[in-house]
Amino acid sequence: MQRLYRDFLIRGWTASDRAPAAEIIRSVLVAYGLGWEPEGADRDVLQVETFYQAAGGEFWVIERQGKLVGTGAYYPIQRGQNAVEIRKMYLLPEARGQGLGRFLLQTLEAAIATRHFEQIWIETASVLAEAVTLYERSGYQPATGVETERCDRVYFKILKPAS
Repeated sequence: MQRLYRDFLIRGWTASDRAPAAEIIRSVLVAYGLGWEPEGADRDVLQVETFYQAAGGEFWVIERQGKLVGTGAYYPIQRGQNAVEIRKMYLLPEARGQGLGRFLLQTLEAAIATRHFEQIWIETASVLAEAVTLYERSGYQPATGVETERCDRVYFKILKPAS
């Protein structure tokens, strides 16, 4: 998978992306006062092969001029009906404010729809105000049942069947 957005390249994860992708996520979490949890909520980014690839999901990275500046992923979950959870949507500060987050979300949704999933779930934290706004403006509805300790919001969206 490869997509271009301006001078950003969205591509599939490779093993050499493990450390830089983890550092992006860690640095964004810390900047917002949230904890990096390599043994908990962030274990999946250190074990992409197990949590995403072997489970039927995808993990993407975003590059700009050869440097990783973001991540985005999803995998199937038991919650809901024929559902996935979008996870690890993080952008470094230099990649924000250019529409990349919206493009990444739409691209993830399109990939999920082509695999015939019916629902998308997202957990986030209120402190990630830009993400909350993006999800709400993109048609995600608030739900209950947050499963990740550092998160206090959960959203879902029902996908329209492909015609």
